[in-house]
Amino acid sequence: MEKKPFEPPLIKKLNAGMPAKFGLTPRIGVISEIEGLRVKDLLDEYGSPLYVLSERTIRSTYKQAWQAFSTRYPKVQFAWSYKTNYLGAVCNVFHQEGAWAEVVSGYEYHKALKNGVPPQYILFNGPSKTYEDLKEATEKGSFIHLDHFDELYMLMEVAEETGKKPKAAIRVNMDTGIYPRWDRFGFNYDNGEAWEAINRIMLSGKIELAGLHAHIGTYILTADAYRVAAGKLADLAVNTERKYGHVIRYIDLGGGFASKNTLKGAYVPGTDSAPSFDDYAEAITAALVNSAIKPEHLPLLILETGRALIDDAGYLLGTVIANKRLADGRRAMIADVGVNLLFTSFWYDHQIYPAQPVSQHTEDTTIYGPLCMNIDVLRAAVDYPLLKKGDRFVIKRVGAYNMTQWMQFIEYRPNVVMIDPQGKAHIVRKKENLDYLTAPEEVPDHLKNPGF
Repeated sequence: MEKKPFEPPLIKKLNAGMPAKFGLTPRIGVISEIEGLRVKDLLDEYGSPLYVLSERTIRSTYKQAWQAFSTRYPKVQFAWSYKTNYLGAVCNVFHQEGAWAEVVSGYEYHKALKNGVPPQYILFNGPSKTYEDLKEATEKGSFIHLDHFDELYMLMEVAEETGKKPKAAIRVNMDTGIYPRWDRFGFNYDNGEAWEAINRIMLSGKIELAGLHAHIGTYILTADAYRVAAGKLADLAVNTERKYGHVIRYIDLGGGFASKNTLKGAYVPGTDSAPSFDDYAEAITAALVNSAIKPEHLPLLILETGRALIDDAGYLLGTVIANKRLADGRRAMIADVGVNLLFTSFWYDHQIYPAQPVSQHTEDTTIYGPLCMNIDVLRAAVDYPLLKKGDRFVIKRVGAYNMTQWMQFIEYRPNVVMIDPQGKAHIVRKKENLDYLTAPEEVPDHLKNPGF
């Protein structure tokens, strides 16, 4: 009789729902439909993977944010952060709700113009604006947010060439008690650099100092940091009026509000730890109304909120490719969604929901994407039920940054659909194909023959 090869024993731990020291084992829910449309039907019609956006959720979230600030302060204006998601359909939902455009590059500036945003309702941020960018924004009457002295001096040259007085603000960085401190962008408040920039602008007479701007960081989990920032910007506004008799038209507190996603390593889920719009609004508006700014000179309050306005409205749907065992015995699931489409998986523990009923028995699982790269990991370790090859799943809260930071790498980027308030799905970005991706390429004549 032939001797059978030795196979080492494998102990597979199943979580059957017994209580742990933290209480009952959490149950993984199922998302089988989005806005009344079945996940299976969406994937069958538009392909897998697939981004889905909810117009209803975008509008509802915006209204919540607007309500929080407008009930506490008399003059409020939101400006949609294009870098967060610059799909035309998304931008125009926010613009229809009343948001201006906030852009950080010449590309985004032209995108806003193409979307029909009047130039006077565009805030031009960013550290890398070219001379031509500054000239165009000056001639069109947009608000230019200055990032450094070299840009300030370049804008003075633009003013001389065009004979126009640019409308500008300075971006201010500061210590607000949070770490890491964002001091890469703008002029520092604490060492006097921001005040020096204001003085140079005012003494030059070539630029209109329209506003003051701060963007203190990203995913800020304490509203008190915004209270500090608003107070320091208010002090600059008061000192500018006191010294020059010049009234600042607006104070821009930027973005950085946390969404309900959970950061990697966090002990508390984002749904419990992220401040609400009311928390942020209370901190910011209290600092402004309690400042020494004269009541008749209260500036317009601008918010450039991005992530917190769009994350909840985005879903990423996909399909299981395979299951396998790793060398240490752990289970691995391979999905057709990778970090090329879910860039935020590098810093979020995204919740991945089955789209069909599954067993409540779970197992420690690593969830990989389809890329031929070892870093293509959606979840390094998560208690997860067994999903079979061909099963569908839904990843929630992917509306921010994934459709701007996605990569065309190994795989095509898929369709993006938006479901309108009446429950109808519309393609808002078509999936890529080979002709689309190779259109910009040029092959020299001597390389057109592969040589086979």
